[in-house]
Amino acid sequence: MPTIDILLPGFAIDTDQGYPAFCGVFLVRGADATGRPRTVLVDAAHVGRRPHLWAALAAHGLTAADIDTVVLTHAHWDHVQNIDLFPRAELLLHGDERRYAHAPHSNDWATPAWTGLLLEQLPIREVADGEEILPGVRVIGLPGHSPGSIGVLVDTDAGVAAITGDALHFAYVATTRRNPLVFWDADLAARSIDRVVAAADVIYPGHDRPFRLTSDGAIDYQEPFALTVTGLRPDTEGLAFADGSSRPLWVMPGVDEQRTLYEKNAEEARRRMAGVPRVVRPR
Repeated sequence: MPTIDILLPGFAIDTDQGYPAFCGVFLVRGADATGRPRTVLVDAAHVGRRPHLWAALAAHGLTAADIDTVVLTHAHWDHVQNIDLFPRAELLLHGDERRYAHAPHSNDWATPAWTGLLLEQLPIREVADGEEILPGVRVIGLPGHSPGSIGVLVDTDAGVAAITGDALHFAYVATTRRNPLVFWDADLAARSIDRVVAAADVIYPGHDRPFRLTSDGAIDYQEPFALTVTGLRPDTEGLAFADGSSRPLWVMPGVDEQRTLYEKNAEEARRRMAGVPRVVRPR
């Protein structure tokens, strides 16, 4: 059976001065159809976590060169910035996400204008709902948070596990069934939450610990919480803690324009992709 290891845990940390945006990074190991062992990285985190990603790989006896495949659940900055570490990997993401990243909405602060250029550094295979990555490892389409959000379903000894990206940021979202941060379509995002909850026994959210839902709908975390904050003391003047048990719902201004703009810009995005030179890095 395939296995999942947490390389970098996801954390639900916000501040009134910006977002640290610590997404989870996951290592899926299994065998391809010929029985050859394969290593799949799901999401890559941002550059502020790069040294920790190197160390996590080393703790599992790996280097970045050992990663065969990188799956991006979506193309937001905090999930993609370290893809350049994996020059031997094939990059998997949804075609809608790829094209949108070349022409994002001006209000989409999670998809900076350089995102499309960053993605094209690796050979890309566009994937869609139901596509097999490895035997027992497959794509589930989860649009709404972004146009081409996907998750990864893994058949494990503990049941079906779902790595969701930000289609389901935090465990509590499985109970509210509303995505707190929408850049594409709030109704689609809600349906994607329903879909992943129905499909999975264990859920690995984008920014929280893996969990199960109990028979009465309560959250049963599968890993302990562990985080050390440096640079501050608990008694630092001006430091305050707010209730972080849930987030206000936020939908990007202009989201109603998205589909029309996407269709208008799709052909331009294809031309941009065709004209972007590959960055060839030494192996």
